[in-house]
Amino acid sequence: MDAHESSTKDHIDEALYSRQLYVLGHDAQRRMAASNVCIWGLTGLGVEISKNLTLAGIKTLTIVDDEIVQWADLSSNFYAHESDVGKVSRAQAASQHLVTLNPYVAVHVLKEAELTDEVLATYQVVVCVDQMLETQKRANKVCRAAGGKFVSTSSRGVFGQIFNDFGDEFIVLDPTGEEPPSTLISAITKDSSPTVSCLDDHRHDFETGDFVSFTEVRGMTEINDGKPRKIKVTGPYTFSLEDSEDVMDFSDYERGGYATKVKMPVTLSFKPLEQALSEPEFLMTDYDPPTAMHVAFQTLDKYRVEREGKFPTPGSAKDAAEFVALMKALDAENADAALGEMFSRCCAGSMNPMAATLGGIVAQEVLKAISFKFMPIKQFLYFKCIQALPEPLPSEDDCAPRGNRYDAQIAIFGHSFQHKLKNLRYFLVGAGAIGCEMLKNWALMGVGTSDTGKVYVTDMDQIEKSNLSRQFLFRDSDIGSAKSTAAANAVKAMNPRMNIESFLERVGPETEEKFNDDFWDNLSGVCNALDNVQARLYVDQRCVYFKKSLLESGTLGTKGNVQVVVPFLTESYGSSRDPPEKSVPICTLKNFPYQIEHTLQWARDYFEGAFRAGPEEIKNYATRGDEFIEELRKQGPGTMVGVLETLKKDLITSKPESLQDCVAWARLVFEELFSSSIQQLLIAFPHDMLDSNGIPFWSGTKRAPNPIKFDISNPMHFDFIEAGALLRAQVYGISTENVSTEDLKAMTLKVDVPEFKPKTGMKFATSDAEAETQGGASAVDHEDTIVEELIKSLPDPDSLKESMNVSPIEFEKDDDSNHHMDFITACSNLRATNYSIEPADRHKSKLIAGKIIPAIATTTAFITGLVCIELLKLVKLGYTDVKKESVQNAWAIEGSGSVSDEKKKEDARRLEIFQNSFCNLTLPFFSFAEPMPAPKTEIPGGRAWTLWDCVEVDEGRDITLKEFLSIFEERYGWEISMLSCGVSILYSSFTQAKKLQERMPMTMSEIARTVSKLEFGKSQKYLVFEVCCNDKDGEDVEIPYIRYKFR
Repeated sequence: MDAHESSTKDHIDEALYSRQLYVLGHDAQRRMAASNVCIWGLTGLGVEISKNLTLAGIKTLTIVDDEIVQWADLSSNFYAHESDVGKVSRAQAASQHLVTLNPYVAVHVLKEAELTDEVLATYQVVVCVDQMLETQKRANKVCRAAGGKFVSTSSRGVFGQIFNDFGDEFIVLDPTGEEPPSTLISAITKDSSPTVSCLDDHRHDFETGDFVSFTEVRGMTEINDGKPRKIKVTGPYTFSLEDSEDVMDFSDYERGGYATKVKMPVTLSFKPLEQALSEPEFLMTDYDPPTAMHVAFQTLDKYRVEREGKFPTPGSAKDAAEFVALMKALDAENADAALGEMFSRCCAGSMNPMAATLGGIVAQEVLKAISFKFMPIKQFLYFKCIQALPEPLPSEDDCAPRGNRYDAQIAIFGHSFQHKLKNLRYFLVGAGAIGCEMLKNWALMGVGTSDTGKVYVTDMDQIEKSNLSRQFLFRDSDIGSAKSTAAANAVKAMNPRMNIESFLERVGPETEEKFNDDFWDNLSGVCNALDNVQARLYVDQRCVYFKKSLLESGTLGTKGNVQVVVPFLTESYGSSRDPPEKSVPICTLKNFPYQIEHTLQWARDYFEGAFRAGPEEIKNYATRGDEFIEELRKQGPGTMVGVLETLKKDLITSKPESLQDCVAWARLVFEELFSSSIQQLLIAFPHDMLDSNGIPFWSGTKRAPNPIKFDISNPMHFDFIEAGALLRAQVYGISTENVSTEDLKAMTLKVDVPEFKPKTGMKFATSDAEAETQGGASAVDHEDTIVEELIKSLPDPDSLKESMNVSPIEFEKDDDSNHHMDFITACSNLRATNYSIEPADRHKSKLIAGKIIPAIATTTAFITGLVCIELLKLVKLGYTDVKKESVQNAWAIEGSGSVSDEKKKEDARRLEIFQNSFCNLTLPFFSFAEPMPAPKTEIPGGRAWTLWDCVEVDEGRDITLKEFLSIFEERYGWEISMLSCGVSILYSSFTQAKKLQERMPMTMSEIARTVSKLEFGKSQKYLVFEVCCNDKDGEDVEIPYIRYKFR
């Protein structure tokens, strides 16, 4: 069987793998579903890899590890429990949990004695985890001879290693995983190296060496042959075709056409491990070549061989000296004594963040070997996080085992550091994919496990089936349960000592009484596991306000990023924003679509109007009557006419009484959307129309449409009728029980469809600016008169309260039985057919219309590992200590802006310790950079402040406005000219004298309550004020917000 072919037609559970399929595709998923993988070594790293592969959906996973579970395993192995210590093997402990992860994956346990060369040769991929070098070489040799793929990996303290050997000839079918870019073209020359020009404002996004093919070119139709042609980029809007002399014999180019990048296979050759050790190829993750780490890992193997498998003693300076000497003897040129000492003192230990980081990468490499999708690591990757190590390095006594589950982590960081982790009080916002991985990591690290430590997690969502392929704490039995509750219960089982409290509330302004000042003040830090920018920004603002560190991360398919936000050191998450997404012009959606994204947006909008907004307006009219009409008037007569016409149709002319009426509605809507409206558009803009410059109107991005003649035997046509009729019936509470497809077809044939009659006076805007000038797509005179006539035609709202029972439908993309995506897919593809746009299958339509974020467990595991490494650094530098007192307004002291050289150096050193990251496992690409420092605002008096500063006003009581103003003048020399709270001005220099006289003796909270109409929560202690002020010389002074404590 050719592994490159889609070798099995087995069913793919799209409900389970939906988010992953948008990363890998169906062909890759089928290859995975026919694969067998062996993991040799079930340390924490091995379990991470096994978990990720099981979630991904390989066919068979064989795990091998005879070692009996020890206390040290529990630091990184989340499937080894305290009851397993000294009783069962690592493989046995892991297997009983792995089998519950994915019903489509068979998990087998094999004894090491059974792993003969003949057995090794049967696996498509063999992964050696934390194995001695001789074992790795043996497995590699067997795999190469059998045509299998080999991966080895090791996690040693804060150092990690990955090695790939995919054979002499490995073909990568899709190196990037990106959707091939396409561009509209406006010209092709006829010469030996033809130049292709793109349409104005359409950059091509190609690179020299890419291959492109052409479609829909007019005139030079010969070039639409699908042949991939190599290009050379000559500018952002032009490129030339190489080796395309045949174009000289083609017809002349007339107009139109698309150039689309063609993904070309890439063939790679790998060296066997024995050869690669002496002739290494490195994937760079840092500016410095990883040669010293390459030597260190080989030195460790030699050290253990000479000492019967023993590691250097954790924290031992003596053993470290021996290790460095051996390292220099092995390779004096590339040995690094400082790195060697750190390596020796921690390599016996293991920590979950490193296992998670490497486990995500390695599992993705295995999937590459199976699926031939994405570029593999060639051949060594080394990773280190030495910045997380305590300074100075912990002593041998501090690293000595305590006979508990954290021994392997203590071997790296020391017992005193572990004590800090136990005392953390951390808030995790979100319990989805990142949240699940984070909680697992924290449970193994021991976060919040002391009497005073605690973890808080909140998530308002419930578990769905599509979550199970990457949110590994959940099982089938959890579907429908609250994510935060299920996740908390799952990690509590992993580490019973973890103190965790779950919430179901969204973190936002409406829950500030729940997550109040005391709650935030007592946190060690916050970690976001969110999937939307608005929520991230809110949490970021609260962290800045309460001076708390924030760990921010996100994933998109195989891409991931991490940002660490450190009080008084770095900028915040909200300091920089991604540019907003380009919106599609309304006129493009309405009349001139040219991409499937346009038709899907149009179909989604129609769904919202027909099945949600329309029924909601009926309910509003029925329950609120005149009040609803008056609110409509405020939106203007143009909008009002459209809403009232829809109400009239839904309440009178088209109100369904039976399923037959619903079918008739769907059939007539089909005729209007895909035939009549297109014919009307072509009357205004005929196919052969020329613009004022003599250029065909239907050119460039404008695609000439054609009406569709309804054909009940066409599945796309009937899908629209069926889904539309059933949704209409659902809205109006009409029964569809025991109705068959044949019944619906019979009803459809009964519908009398009137012949198309052109409307007069119709105008169509060709741009949004023109639409604004016209005031809509059609010119309507005497709108006020029409509005009043429509209102009179509507039934009395009181008569509808009992009889009108409508149920608006909220769009839900993941329920395949609710007909939502059936309707949108059919509607979009019919529209695409009108405009000769390539239709999209249901899977792609769901991605675009549902705005689904592609996701895969490998990236999630990798990213959360990196986040936890940054958490260790925060603990190391004391940023997680809950500070009860600080020097109030230290920044406002005259001369405070003059920072000493020592302070500057210390801040620079601390910045260098932290790392923001952006990574793409597809390419693979890893970028690490220190965070941006918090920008400073300098003001007179030698003062300077950052976004982390504010003016703290805490007099132990609620003071008056007069006292408040005098504090600023007497202490800081600032005269307040304006004071505001929210959108209300409480005081200004131009306020009427009488009002000032009234407000001066009032307390600040009283003024805020009466002027700003604020309602204070029971636990609220602070008010936030904004001020404009001047210094003694009358110059404007820009100062941060004021945090005023009134209770």
